[in-house]
Amino acid sequence: MDVDPLAVRTESSMAHVASNPVGFHKLRLYHFQHNQSLHPLKFVVQPQSKSRRYQRLYCQTNPSPTESSPKENLSGEPGSDNDSNTTQATGSSIDPGLPEYPSRKTNRQIAVVSILAAVGLFASTRLDLGISLKDLSAAALPYEQALSNGKPTVVEFYADWCEVCRELAPDVYKVEQQYKDRVNFVMLNVDNTKWEQELDEFGVEGIPHFAFLDSKGNEEGNVVGRLPKRYLLENVDALARGEASIPHARVVGQFSSAESRKVRQVVDPRSHG
Repeated sequence: MDVDPLAVRTESSMAHVASNPVGFHKLRLYHFQHNQSLHPLKFVVQPQSKSRRYQRLYCQTNPSPTESSPKENLSGEPGSDNDSNTTQATGSSIDPGLPEYPSRKTNRQIAVVSILAAVGLFASTRLDLGISLKDLSAAALPYEQALSNGKPTVVEFYADWCEVCRELAPDVYKVEQQYKDRVNFVMLNVDNTKWEQELDEFGVEGIPHFAFLDSKGNEEGNVVGRLPKRYLLENVDALARGEASIPHARVVGQFSSAESRKVRQVVDPRSHG
């Protein structure tokens, strides 16, 4: 039996390549058949891509609570299901309890309430500032009538030029509105010569001078000048409850001197101004 030397050479070459796979991709085989010309036959093995990503595993024997282990993509492929799961976990980690911004409707309601509160505050301030001594005098009860109706009485000696009297007018008005059904409020202008006797009787030297009379017309005490509203309020409250004495019987603050009064003749004898 004849042995083809070309076949033996080919088999030995293949055996050599198999034993050395590193150079397998460099092999070129020449296949011969009888009565055929030689044709080169390429047998190429592509090397593995260098871009292949290998999985890395990290091991830590004693993990520290302040250190975080690196994140691992177990699939090794970008855009895999793990990426989508990570995205979903990140999105779900947002605190649902965070406060939401107020809506337009809520902002509009807040604005309306604020405007109404500002208007109310402005109106109340204007109301207080709008009270004048003339208004108090017009609403006051005549002195003679106050002494005869059986109610306790507050007599205020004042003057139109008295700065302190004008400052206290809003406070006097508030107290009067609160107790006008149980206490008489009388205004006597020190510039009116009609009240010369009352000025001497009550010892008026400074204004505003508030005299507090019981239901029988007897003076229980007086306060003079600029004082906190509570002094007037507490004394009037004691009169309204029929107390035997008032809490502030002799108190003097900053006042205007009655000697500066501008004496004028009485135009209307019945006038208490």
